[in-house]
Amino acid sequence: MSLPTQYRWRAPFYDLELAAFEPWRHAGIVALRLAPGEHVLDLGCGTGLSLALLERGVGPRGRITAVEPSGEMLERARRRVARQGWRNVELLQAPAAEAALRGQADAALFHFTHDILQDEAALRHVLAHLRPGARVAAVGLAWAPPWALLSNLFVLGAGLYSVSSLQGLDRPWAKLEALCGPLALRQPLPGGIFIASATLGHDRQE
Repeated sequence: MSLPTQYRWRAPFYDLELAAFEPWRHAGIVALRLAPGEHVLDLGCGTGLSLALLERGVGPRGRITAVEPSGEMLERARRRVARQGWRNVELLQAPAAEAALRGQADAALFHFTHDILQDEAALRHVLAHLRPGARVAAVGLAWAPPWALLSNLFVLGAGLYSVSSLQGLDRPWAKLEALCGPLALRQPLPGGIFIASATLGHDRQE
């Protein structure tokens, strides 16, 4: 089954699937150090599970641009926005490499978006819409040390279920780091999950 088809039928219960990962979502958003009035990009936003925390960070005067290729997932995000009455959230249905991003944002979140992190064109497109000094944070799956068998079984199962290729899971952040510079990296024991963050300088690769 293709990933677009998977996400189509997973949309109704996707929030439940990701409930156990909420602490990592929170940690990734904390790493963005958002301030009121800022503009943040949410890449691969899914059903909009990150929107409440992002909105809390940027406040009503800030902006959130959320990008998601799956129409079924984005419809759930749209309903979430309507329920909360958020007027500062823009939802874009597109792959990250093709999203009609505007201006220069202050931060970007990649939460469990392995395919985007392995797509250099997508990363370059996103980074081109971040100002110098912007912050990026990525959270996702990564192979644990060989001795952490249970963690690696979890990564294998989750990866087969949710990414198009297991390639790059040894260092999922590598392409992002190559483009934006050194990342602060955490891989809490026993592994399986990583949190990477950086502040963009003027000398990042274009």
